[in-house]
Amino acid sequence: MARKKKGRDISGWLVIDKPAGPTSTAVVNKVKWALNANKAGHAGTLDPAATGVLAVALGEATKTVPYITDALKAYEFTVRLGQATNTDDAEGEVIAESGLRPSDAGIAEALHGFVGEVMQVPPKFSAVKVDGERAYALARGGEDVTLEARPLWVESLLLTDRPDADHAVLEMVCGKGGYVRSIARDLGHKLGCHGHVLSLRRVWSGPFEAAAGVTLDRVEALARTPELDALLLPVEAGLCDIPEVRATEAGAVRLRNGNPGMVIASGLDYGAECWASFDGKPLAVGDYRGGELHPARVFNL
Repeated sequence: MARKKKGRDISGWLVIDKPAGPTSTAVVNKVKWALNANKAGHAGTLDPAATGVLAVALGEATKTVPYITDALKAYEFTVRLGQATNTDDAEGEVIAESGLRPSDAGIAEALHGFVGEVMQVPPKFSAVKVDGERAYALARGGEDVTLEARPLWVESLLLTDRPDADHAVLEMVCGKGGYVRSIARDLGHKLGCHGHVLSLRRVWSGPFEAAAGVTLDRVEALARTPELDALLLPVEAGLCDIPEVRATEAGAVRLRNGNPGMVIASGLDYGAECWASFDGKPLAVGDYRGGELHPARVFNL
């Protein structure tokens, strides 16, 4: 007999404005405890030193995590020019220095080469796996880690401020799997002066914005209260980038059982990905085929 999970069957999204310090996993565990939820996950790791949007999915919302993970994200970060570190951020040891400092125009010009479909080598201190081991574990053990370059879509990368000669503030909008630390490292290399990330903030991720996020202090203050429950966004908040169709009453019954069901839709191509609702609740995500939704994921709400 399967053991019953501890906690409540509660579903939705809680958008956290993560502070510097805790890991993404620690934030998820805090939210899970505060809501007494039996299931939780997040849509995209932030390094401990980073701040900003960490979208935590509860219950059935975890089935929509891939749609947020795959969505565009915006980061604001400060690059410390003139120094390279072994971790590509301020947490590491300085391994190279340069007295050269590029002009604002030089930085802006160099940024053009980082926009579009680029190939990026992750930092050696990252969670990428090498022969089954995390790269950061191998690097901390003193091994010389070699990582393969991987594609990244960069929508935009702009210089937004230059506080002084040693620092440049950038804003990047990119797709899934981007490492801001690699951008800072590679930009410093291209400019001939070295560089690493001094500070990093995820401003938004898909539909979720840091400005509307909940602080961890507030989560702790409202723990196990209806007031915290009221801050949850609905499951379908994670589906804003794909179209909604409406299930018929008979279609809803079939979709709940994991079968193709009739839906009401307009303007969708055959095979288009969409999600179906009935009586204001999401039922399933799947492909639209000739008046029916063929479900890939079914929500138990």
